[in-house]
Amino acid sequence: MSKFIFVTGGVTSSLGKGIIAASLAKLLQARGFSVTIQKFDPYLNVDPGTLNPYEHGECYVTDDGAETDLDLGHYERFLNSPTSQANNVTTGRIYQSVINRERAGDYLGKTVQVVPHITNEIKRRAKLLGQSNEFDIVITELGGTVGDIESLPYLEALRQLRWELGADNCLVIHLTLIPYLSAAKELKTKPTQHSVKELLKTGIQPDILVCRTEKPINMEIRRKLALFCNVEISSVIEAIDAATIYDVPLLMHKENLDSTVISKLRLPNRREPELKKWKGFLARLKSPLHEVTIGLVGKYNELQDAYKSIHESFVHAGAENECKVNVIPIHSEQLEGDTNSVLKHLDGLDGVLVAPGFGERGIAGKLASIKFIRENNIPFFGICLGMQCAVVEFSQNVLKLKGASSSEVNPKSKNPVIDLMPDQKNIKNKGGTMRLGAFDCKLRHGSKAYEAYKSDMISERHRHRYEFNNKYLEKIEAAGLIPTGLNPETGLVEIVELKDHPYFVGVQFHPELKSTVENPHPLFVSFIKACMDNKR
Repeated sequence: MSKFIFVTGGVTSSLGKGIIAASLAKLLQARGFSVTIQKFDPYLNVDPGTLNPYEHGECYVTDDGAETDLDLGHYERFLNSPTSQANNVTTGRIYQSVINRERAGDYLGKTVQVVPHITNEIKRRAKLLGQSNEFDIVITELGGTVGDIESLPYLEALRQLRWELGADNCLVIHLTLIPYLSAAKELKTKPTQHSVKELLKTGIQPDILVCRTEKPINMEIRRKLALFCNVEISSVIEAIDAATIYDVPLLMHKENLDSTVISKLRLPNRREPELKKWKGFLARLKSPLHEVTIGLVGKYNELQDAYKSIHESFVHAGAENECKVNVIPIHSEQLEGDTNSVLKHLDGLDGVLVAPGFGERGIAGKLASIKFIRENNIPFFGICLGMQCAVVEFSQNVLKLKGASSSEVNPKSKNPVIDLMPDQKNIKNKGGTMRLGAFDCKLRHGSKAYEAYKSDMISERHRHRYEFNNKYLEKIEAAGLIPTGLNPETGLVEIVELKDHPYFVGVQFHPELKSTVENPHPLFVSFIKACMDNKR
């Protein structure tokens, strides 16, 4: 039977429940346990697929096509193993499931209520991964903050699960904040005490406190927290601010979080965690031999989480190349206007990545940046919309195709070099209806993509409605923009590369979603190397 660990949060949001969950999972995995993590989100959206990135950060897509919370990206990057639809549950999905069953008559005329019907569905979902016999431990991150109205059904379900499973099989970690008041020059425990009291009101006694802090927590504070929050002193874990999220597993190991969990769940202490690769990655990350500066041209740069996986992929690829990667966010709307605005932002960069996105806002700036990059032999990497913009820019300025555009931007374009996929044309609902999930791609030998992957068949994750229009394939290839990756079943263009350019690669898929600490993505690694070569 699987053991279950639940991570709750108190005092404030954005304390890093996902990073703590992923770090603990990494340590347990490194000790030889099979571990998975799931995220329960309390919002009413069925999934984050229809959410604006400014609302909730990037939408993370899994191999099976699930549009999920960005925390699943942390889980995959830390554990180096894929997640799926089962790893992300929202209140919207819970209610949808219960209402569908009510409409089907499954409740035999009973009055459908939050307790027991909603809480039973939450419990069913919480135990689902544990019933697969694949995992020794299932870690569940409960989104939101204790005290939020929308979190109450999850906490009630957790209370019931603890009672049903027993203390040896179910453990609660409460992540909280110990603020430092600079005027008083001291750390304050009262917010944490109140947060635990709020949790106790729901009938849940936390087993372990993980305390975010900017200053070290001394033994006096640990004793005080243990006494007033009713936990053992050894169960008060310091989570001091770290230079990078990848330091957190080592800091948690130093605080004995993993051994405390093993003891409380009565798990066999298999071995000390094997973290040689992880430490090697950190050593390369912190002692780079080279340095490059890359422009990230996007539409949502005000919120770094909108491009979270891209930023982390740069970290992985930079460490692989022993290179510090400085990422300069450039809002695409700032590049609209005359050549001087483009020159001002892009001149002096070692490479440019044009990011994914939707809609027509900022497209003119992306096209202007790609023209400058192409003409000045600056390494270019375009992802999804970035690749589509590269095709449009090339068609406009090299092929001289009048009115060449994407039908997403200009539905009346005479030359829609990027067009809505045929199976998308009659779709009305927006949620979960794009081309989603992993698809195969056959690479052309001798291409930069083939050199990076060292394989002629790959699988990558997608999230889009618009595609390269194959009616223009021969013209575009003849002019020098080569389709070097094709879907073997449909013939859809997945990768384009510009002939006679140091590095100009555009991909329809999202390579950033498959980059991990132990396996940096080949395209990001090759792009960083090209930027290093360009700098020399």
